[in-house]
Amino acid sequence: MTYCVAMSLDEGLLFASDSRTNAGLDHVSTFSKMSVFERPGDRVIVLLNSGNLATTQSVISRLGKMHSQSQPGGGLMGVDSMYDAARLVGEELRAVIRMQSGGGPDQSGVDFSAMFLVGGQIAGESPRLFLVYPQGNCIETSADTPFFQIGESKYGKPIIDRVVGTATALDEALKCALVSFDSTMRSNLSVGLPIDLAMIRRDALSVSFRHRIDASDAYFGALRNGWSQGLRRVFNELPAPEWFKV
Repeated sequence: MTYCVAMSLDEGLLFASDSRTNAGLDHVSTFSKMSVFERPGDRVIVLLNSGNLATTQSVISRLGKMHSQSQPGGGLMGVDSMYDAARLVGEELRAVIRMQSGGGPDQSGVDFSAMFLVGGQIAGESPRLFLVYPQGNCIETSADTPFFQIGESKYGKPIIDRVVGTATALDEALKCALVSFDSTMRSNLSVGLPIDLAMIRRDALSVSFRHRIDASDAYFGALRNGWSQGLRRVFNELPAPEWFKV
């Protein structure tokens, strides 16, 4: 399982993804689910992915080959807008799923589907963030919906719903995203460290900040403890219902 979240804010874009792809009593696999395509001063595009690992790796590989030395202006480096970037990712995703499943109904029971978050900024337009579905279509964030999640989203969504709006500062959004990861990790062992983080400040046209949080990260450990203690304190302060009688 996976948990990825991306936010589109007035100050810029925030991306966070876990790195666990398979969890069990005797086996845990770790792969980064964040990919960065960047030409500083012209464009920066970040992809987060969830779903079938073979599918997502194939899509990233195909996109990478498009702007290899043989085709330096191709792929995500050649699109005119972030919408076109999201559409290209969707086209490649649909093509890979079709290829993986043999072009027809899947008979093996394997789910080849995947989803992507595609965000960034291309010179001449504002930062934009899209959610790309397995069918290849996409939707964009709005003032009412400034963030997207993919993977195991239900545990982390309530805190983001309560805190994040387009005016939220990037540092506050980062703190909120990490609390949402803590909530998800406590409720689902298939989501786990390390957590990859990236920020794109508005008009920077390059990744402004990148960090990986592992088990030794002191700030994340303190944040987890502080959030747990705060929840217990607030819960204990809530009054009992007046109509409850033993």
